[in-house]
Amino acid sequence: MLARAGAILKAAGVDSPALDAELLLAAAAGVDRSKLLSGSHSLDERSIVRFEEFIARRAAREPVAYIVCRKEFYGLDFEVNPHVLIPRPETELLVETALEFLAHRPQAAVLDLGTGSGAIAIAIAVNARGVRVIATDISTAALALAQRNAERLGCAQRVEFAAGDCWAALPCSHPKFDLILSNPPYIPADEVARLQPEVARFEPEIALSGGKDGLEFYRRIAREVSSHLTAGGEMIVEVGAGQAAAVALALSDCGCRVLEVLRDLDGHERVVRARLAA
Repeated sequence: MLARAGAILKAAGVDSPALDAELLLAAAAGVDRSKLLSGSHSLDERSIVRFEEFIARRAAREPVAYIVCRKEFYGLDFEVNPHVLIPRPETELLVETALEFLAHRPQAAVLDLGTGSGAIAIAIAVNARGVRVIATDISTAALALAQRNAERLGCAQRVEFAAGDCWAALPCSHPKFDLILSNPPYIPADEVARLQPEVARFEPEIALSGGKDGLEFYRRIAREVSSHLTAGGEMIVEVGAGQAAAVALALSDCGCRVLEVLRDLDGHERVVRARLAA
């Protein structure tokens, strides 16, 4: 079954056909992949039918995460669906950088702009238990999913969700934040359709397209960041390929001092960290 499914996925252009077939068979059978491969589990007819349905969906290039409705991020198991971007491993660098800052401010107020599945906000809340986090998103469907993730992962009491477009999600009277985080849409609009089919066809365009040059959301953040960040507070954002210098300049022009640009494990500039002047 695995060999046949792997051949179908390979013919469909899937990058990791054997692995994906194993993951989908384990999900269809409702068991851990290691147990499945150990030969200690027998497949019933229902599992086989589900597996064949999963393979057909994957052959159409639907992402595995949407098929199984799960994605691991920062050691946590998140529910995902087509209303949210699938969390990426490279975004864990943003979380690591934020947690280094929070180690010195354990009672900080944190804002996550554009939370999607809640991956960043929840990873912060789980690993820095003294902080309070507000997570915003323009999509109410995304926020409903993020709320479920917060409840299942035991941090719903410390993460507040707010609907709205960027800063508009916050009430005018809200106190300033010690740390603001964002992994905004940063793909240039005319490049979205040219992305891998898994992304272009299935992930929400609103979470991908960053306007004509991919930098629209960063400019919107920068224009108002000083009104929402405490003196000495930090802004940490994920950026796309070749965007770090432009994002750093936008933050500098709006009163922040860029502290560093961090590279991910592939060597790409991935995270810009800036501080508002005291």
